[in-house]
Amino acid sequence: MLVIVAPGQGAQTPGFLSPWLELDGVADRLRGWSEVAGLDLVHAGTEASAEDIKDTAVAQPLLVAAGLVTARALFPDEDRARELVGAVAGHSVGEITAAAGAGVLTAHDALTFVRERSLAMAEAAAATETGMIAVLGGEPEVVAAKLAEHGLTAANNNGGGQIVAAGTLAQLEALKADPPAGARMIALKVAGAFHTDHMAPGVERLAKLAPTLPVADPKVAYVSNRDGEVVASGGEVLDRLVSQVSNPVRWDLCMETLQRLGATAVIELAPAGTLTGLVKRNLKGVATLALKTPADLDKARAIVAEHGGKDQETKA
Repeated sequence: MLVIVAPGQGAQTPGFLSPWLELDGVADRLRGWSEVAGLDLVHAGTEASAEDIKDTAVAQPLLVAAGLVTARALFPDEDRARELVGAVAGHSVGEITAAAGAGVLTAHDALTFVRERSLAMAEAAAATETGMIAVLGGEPEVVAAKLAEHGLTAANNNGGGQIVAAGTLAQLEALKADPPAGARMIALKVAGAFHTDHMAPGVERLAKLAPTLPVADPKVAYVSNRDGEVVASGGEVLDRLVSQVSNPVRWDLCMETLQRLGATAVIELAPAGTLTGLVKRNLKGVATLALKTPADLDKARAIVAEHGGKDQETKA
């Protein structure tokens, strides 16, 4: 079974979209989406600095647009894609990309939603100086106790002993000075304590937008960050996208579900690498590919031909 996944904020790097603009139609598509996103996506993906694309209001629309562009490059025929792909999942903002891939939202509405999400979260983040830090290793109980001691939230559980702590900058500094035994820490390129109570104002803002967006039920299995469950209702997917802004990301449970569903291959859309790394460490024997540039498309197509759909003789 083939799974397509989309990364979350922090995966972006300066200029990562540049090679994709060499493909016919990509620049025009991005320019058209720029109006919806309220952002020059071509500039953001090619010329903007690392500091510029760290901005939540820039990073989130850029990531969704990048995922949609690379998915279209791999699967020019959306209906055919949904015959080949067994499941989709995204990490944090990548869930919006996954929702579009599953047919829950159109590309236009996905970008409308992510624009509002990014602005709402940026506004909430500006209210208090907050951030996130990855805690790698250590005994789970010890890590959890240390986060609680410093008033931090386990905003992401990425499996394999990787927890992302979120809270105020003062709380994060206290954690760095007093880390859990056996753990190391890496600051993330994000500008807020996402997936915590600090983002509650963003939930309220998105809840007002959601009823204006038409949705359809997923055409492939959609695996949710909330609890790793497969969600069959488009309305519920949208509700979860709204509430997920202030709730922890359980990527560990998503991977457990992918294993239960029988995943044999995972392709990660650009800017790829983070999620395939986690899959490699946690789902042994599952083929992975990080679709970083158009140079990876032939390898990706070979994986689709081997693992996608049921009609093996016609997939290539």
